[in-house]
Amino acid sequence: MKRSLAFSLIARTVILVLALGAAGCAEQALGPTGPSAPVAYQPADAVFHARDFAWSTAPGGGAIRGALAFRVGETRYSCRGRDVILTPETSWSRLRMVILYGSATNAAVPLEIVRARTPVASSGDYASYVRKTTCDDADRFSFSGLPDGAWFVITLARPADGAGDAVAVMRRVETRGAARSLTLN
Repeated sequence: MKRSLAFSLIARTVILVLALGAAGCAEQALGPTGPSAPVAYQPADAVFHARDFAWSTAPGGGAIRGALAFRVGETRYSCRGRDVILTPETSWSRLRMVILYGSATNAAVPLEIVRARTPVASSGDYASYVRKTTCDDADRFSFSGLPDGAWFVITLARPADGAGDAVAVMRRVETRGAARSLTLN
């Protein structure tokens, strides 16, 4: 009974966060968010299940070769020396992207907004499925040995001149056994 009540409260909280987050997204996104088809979420999407992530641990022939080319007006942003995160797509992580970024495809959102939207509920063993690399001096990054599937690439970008606030840039990408080029803009 307590577990059912807790799940109900979590599901209601996620729905409320989604509604509030979606209401403010259009005004707060800095970069292109692209068309995002409406997605129907089920309460089960709000629960982390390690089995949903298991596919991402298999070795594969996929790779992502990426670069950051994000700009706001004349201001060029850089990810030099910053982490680039690769998150496997599952119903749980897709819902998380919508909560944090207002989109399950691509977005650029001020870091303080992403932090404010970060759910306080436990994310299970989520971090053990996330891959990480570092953005080089030319704002490039790569991941290799990836199994076929969909992923979210996320990095933190700051104005190249050092003046201004950080922006979290996210893009969904699919791997299918070969190298895939990706530009975060």
